[in-house]
Amino acid sequence: MTRIYLPGILAMAAIVVASNILVQFLMGDFLTWGALTYPLAFLVNDVMNRVYGPAAARRVVWAGFATGVACSLIGTQIIGEFGPLVTLRIAIGSGLAFLTAQMLDVAIFDRLRDQRWWKAPLASTLVGSTVDTALFFSIAFAAGLTFLEPGNDVSWAGEATPLLGWGFVAPFWVSMAVADWMVKLALALLALAPFRILVRKLTLPVA
Repeated sequence: MTRIYLPGILAMAAIVVASNILVQFLMGDFLTWGALTYPLAFLVNDVMNRVYGPAAARRVVWAGFATGVACSLIGTQIIGEFGPLVTLRIAIGSGLAFLTAQMLDVAIFDRLRDQRWWKAPLASTLVGSTVDTALFFSIAFAAGLTFLEPGNDVSWAGEATPLLGWGFVAPFWVSMAVADWMVKLALALLALAPFRILVRKLTLPVA
């Protein structure tokens, strides 16, 4: 049975590894290249849920979580220009956000699986993406959670700037979160087509 889930596990692990690497490279003022790969985790989750059920999806999520923890541990040992590539707050935020959002995605998808084909993947991904973004950016950068890692100076993220460069004034990390969230929402819509194709392919009867 594990062999059946292996493609999903490998796909999730690859997405997590790629996202952890690409998050180190900026794309504009508010995003990193990891913002384009990370949302694919929801696609893998939803395909596994539709084809094999929620238990299989949860296995894939746990595999992704374990991969993320391993990436964080490695990142803490790599020293960049401003210190370790992965700080404690980023590690906590990343792991907690991933696990919470993905498990929430599994539960919502399963609840809606008997609705129109697009409702379960769209609703579960939209809710999961919103929770993921809120948890990660607040844990990693909000001033109110400085006690998690007092030695980590994230004051740059708290600087008051116009939202996305033109809106109302807010901490810089809020612009990062909103930009990331908008990308997730756009990709949630775009992912409906590959979701439909993959599900059909994986559920075709074997000749």
